[in-house]
Amino acid sequence: MGLHYELRFVGIGGQGNMLAGTIIAETAVYYENKYATQVPTYTSQVRGGPTKADVIISDEPIQFAEATHIDFLLALDQKTYDMYKKDLKEGAIVLVDSGLVNVPEEDNKKWNVYGYPIIKTAKYDIGNVVTANILAVGMTVELTGIFNKENVKKAIADRVPAAFLDLNTKAYETGIEIAKKLKSEKGK
Repeated sequence: MGLHYELRFVGIGGQGNMLAGTIIAETAVYYENKYATQVPTYTSQVRGGPTKADVIISDEPIQFAEATHIDFLLALDQKTYDMYKKDLKEGAIVLVDSGLVNVPEEDNKKWNVYGYPIIKTAKYDIGNVVTANILAVGMTVELTGIFNKENVKKAIADRVPAAFLDLNTKAYETGIEIAKKLKSEKGK
């Protein structure tokens, strides 16, 4: 069996988790010649309710679209982290917003956890809090190593408004650089 990788993006409505999942899935299908599914889960609240986007990437047709053995988790909210971490594989990569999510010590022992103030960085370093999801996509791409970085940039360009492409490109590239530093600090 070739590539089979499961990703989960969780947070609250309005943080852009659905778009992050869509960009990852579309990169796989449109630019990497892979199979992908993206299954969104959200409450009736448009903003502020729990959201989850599960993405499965595979070299082969995907028979079951539900993610059950998560390789990578992005969490931008404590409640949704606690709700949706249960399907993580031993040794999974976990990326959390360190300003919003506290990871228990027992989780740090089971998973490869990275924490960074993603939303704060988007707001103050990139200049717009709505780029937090694209910053996180850059971090996801670097931490997982499963995509060609230029292909993801193309998928971002397909999805974000042209007027905000430069800002989102900056967020994406900043995310990659941040994740490189986080990995090097862990010695991986």
